[in-house]
Amino acid sequence: MRPHVRYGNPVIKVGVFGAQGRMGSEVVKAVEAAEDTELVAGVGAADERDRVLGADVVVDFTHPDVVMDNLRWLISHGIHAVVGTSGFDEARVAQVRELLAEAPGVNVLIAPNFGVAAVLMMSFAEKAAPYFDSVEIIELHHPNKADAPSGTAYRTAELVAAARERAGSAPMPDATTSELDGARGAEVGGVRVHALRITGMIAHQEVVLGTHGETLTIRHDSMNRESFMPGVLLGVRRVADLPQQVTVGLEPLLGLS
Repeated sequence: MRPHVRYGNPVIKVGVFGAQGRMGSEVVKAVEAAEDTELVAGVGAADERDRVLGADVVVDFTHPDVVMDNLRWLISHGIHAVVGTSGFDEARVAQVRELLAEAPGVNVLIAPNFGVAAVLMMSFAEKAAPYFDSVEIIELHHPNKADAPSGTAYRTAELVAAARERAGSAPMPDATTSELDGARGAEVGGVRVHALRITGMIAHQEVVLGTHGETLTIRHDSMNRESFMPGVLLGVRRVADLPQQVTVGLEPLLGLS
């Protein structure tokens, strides 16, 4: 990336996909307000992607159905991407790696959550998981959210499952033999995940851990979408210098992994 200069300081040129959405519109405001970033264009669903040509980085807050096509386009044009769109399981991340294999020098940061407190919540849950017999996740979001479970909950479950596997933890106890479909939630790596869609909520998650005689609940609440912007700007500033072409999560940028 060749830095641009404003008043003697380098400036990062930024485009935003999904600029008319709830998160995308907040990103536009954050980029315009920061001294070291400059908005090239905010692109909505009806706009041409060519409007972001000239950007160093594009932030994508669109939809799981279109994000992969956006990434193919960005990678083919040599533009770094910071992705907040949900729907990235291991298979999708592998597809991104394949795309980047033909584009040395282009990096993609995929963050299930840009809230610093949310990332800490995931880190705490990962550390705690091997010490408890049971772990389940409850995520609560607004009813306009397209996917369930949330990317944050999915990623938390992956981290919890991996931590328990590394520690040699026994399977979690569950004597359920009869249930209504979905009553015990979805299963991610053996971890149960329950998704609520409630009017008036933004983004919330609880990780409930239990063992004999005690429980631990780790909860994160986002009161507004502005709370995610420091993490988004951190990604914009750091994505070009990340050592791996694909980075999942803000943890490496915060020194947590």
